[in-house]
Amino acid sequence: MAWPANSTQDKEKFDMKIGFIGLGVMGQPMAGHLIEAGHDLQLYRVKDKSRPLVDMGGHASDSAREVAEASDVIILMLPDTPDVDGVLFGENGVAEGLSSGKTVIDMSSISPVATRDFASRIASLDCAYLDAPVSGGEAGAKAATLSIMVGGAQQDFDKVLPLFEAMGKNITLVGDVGAGQTAKIANQIIVALTIEAVSEGLLFASKAGADPAKVREAIMGGLASSKILEMHGKRMIDRTFEPGFRISLHQKDINNALESARSLRLALPSTALAQELFNTCAAQGHGELDHSALVRALETMAAHEIGV
Repeated sequence: MAWPANSTQDKEKFDMKIGFIGLGVMGQPMAGHLIEAGHDLQLYRVKDKSRPLVDMGGHASDSAREVAEASDVIILMLPDTPDVDGVLFGENGVAEGLSSGKTVIDMSSISPVATRDFASRIASLDCAYLDAPVSGGEAGAKAATLSIMVGGAQQDFDKVLPLFEAMGKNITLVGDVGAGQTAKIANQIIVALTIEAVSEGLLFASKAGADPAKVREAIMGGLASSKILEMHGKRMIDRTFEPGFRISLHQKDINNALESARSLRLALPSTALAQELFNTCAAQGHGELDHSALVRALETMAAHEIGV
């Protein structure tokens, strides 16, 4: 990948040194796309599974502080709010390695309230902060087709847009800091409720004696059609619940939704019900299955499995 010879501004963006912290199921392919795009990457928490990133040209670092010291832009892709807090502000954390003018991008899915606090603390170090959670799961991360929902200042967004473009397709600056996390919560609410709706519909069809695969095929052409009916409906019928996005992670996101709703004095009754179904699955030992396995909680109550 090369920038046009007369594009000085884009060449400067291309030459930014990038730090990437969090090399799990999502982070590893995202970091890989940045390396493939020609960026110099400092990596933290390199393990056996993420060692190929070093083979591609990435540089393993010994701490988050070391990553921040060596990078112009530091990207986080971590499981939950406490993880981000610890990596940013713990001993040998990112904050200790920052200097004026650097940018921190948190692509984790965490609390909007905590995000605004983190951003304020990073701003006090004369650095920029963007929250940029993603949707699209492992498949989207591998294909570089993630939807990226960003909160922050326009000038900070414009500066790092080429990095987002290396990892995703639908990239939206939603609003100020915290707006990206708010958009992700809205996404997770809608996804959870749609999984629940598809589960109920297919379970009803199966229990009533119809072929759920044929029912799914029939309604895919109507108003009920959705990616979740297409992808997760098939998982439910085929009983393929290997994780693309785990129930335990969706529980975390819905916890953030319900906590945020309480702070807004907002009732989200259907969201609360979806969380209880996820909780039921987790109690049955299914927390590490794909979130489409929410159907198992309903199947337990119905004493009937789809397709059986």
